[in-house]
Amino acid sequence: MREGRPHIVDALKNGEIAMAVNTVNNDAKSIKDSHAIRRNALNGRIPLYTTTAGGAAVAEAVQSLNKTSVVSVQEMHGLK
Repeated sequence: MREGRPHIVDALKNGEIAMAVNTVNNDAKSIKDSHAIRRNALNGRIPLYTTTAGGAAVAEAVQSLNKTSVVSVQEMHGLK
């Protein structure tokens, strides 16, 4: 948000963001910006992760969605 508009909050409000990963430095401006990002993500029902580990975990989970398949217990044991 420091670089001016349009910024992340504008994109959140416009529905241009599907998921956000927001980490914070320990300075007052970063904390204030983070609050605005979190509030707008919540208002827009946009998933928000506040750590790089959380963001990486959800990215890995989303990638694995295309690699999964549904198999019945009977099929797993060769009964069907």
